[in-house]
Amino acid sequence: MHFKKWIANLEKLFAHVIFVALNLSLLHFCFFLSWLLIGLKTILPTMASGDDSPIFEDDESPPYSLEKMTDLVAVWEVALSDGVHKIEFEHGTTSGKRVVYVDGKEEIRKEWMFKLVGKETFCVGAAKTKATISIDPVRAFAYEYTLEINGKSLKKYMENRSKTTSTWVLHLDSEDFRVVLEKDTMDVWCNGKKMETAGEFVDDGTETHFNIGNHDCYIKAVSSGKRKEGIIHSLIVDNREIPEILK
Repeated sequence: MHFKKWIANLEKLFAHVIFVALNLSLLHFCFFLSWLLIGLKTILPTMASGDDSPIFEDDESPPYSLEKMTDLVAVWEVALSDGVHKIEFEHGTTSGKRVVYVDGKEEIRKEWMFKLVGKETFCVGAAKTKATISIDPVRAFAYEYTLEINGKSLKKYMENRSKTTSTWVLHLDSEDFRVVLEKDTMDVWCNGKKMETAGEFVDDGTETHFNIGNHDCYIKAVSSGKRKEGIIHSLIVDNREIPEILK
């Protein structure tokens, strides 16, 4: 009885194959056929074992699914003003599947992309910073994955960012804080939130005041007197200077 059911299911499966073959190009059909062979490799041992579990049921997916495969090909960490973000990319080189995760949250999912190269664009962080993942061939069935932030390679973006931001890490009230100053706008971020600030001029420069909990903080900007160094920014918390993290 089960054998007849398996035969019937296989007939349906191969009828679907024929339909796909008539509607796809040869290259596309090869991708589909490779997926089919992987599926059959999983199904046939089940048939041979005499297991009574159904191979397919109406309105249900087969037990082997591409979603259960691990196609993770690249991971990046991007430090922005609101924090360090983790970007993960899955690329199914058989199915063409593309999935993008930002901080563990799925941002993009595309199934059955017959074009295996291309680009995926999405946003990262509170400021909706533009990010693009490029998929480029390097040799037969091998691909290179690169990440661009605001149109620049990740390396170049981070190098430029090190010149336009200052970052401090401190520990207050049993909690860690990451403070980032954007020098071009004088915006201050703390643990992913843009802070309310008040600026004032002082004798030797400027001070940008804000609070972390009950702690008084300010960022002091003074001239270095040297063209290459420019303005020096220092974070003061409760009258104590916090060292800037190395870049």
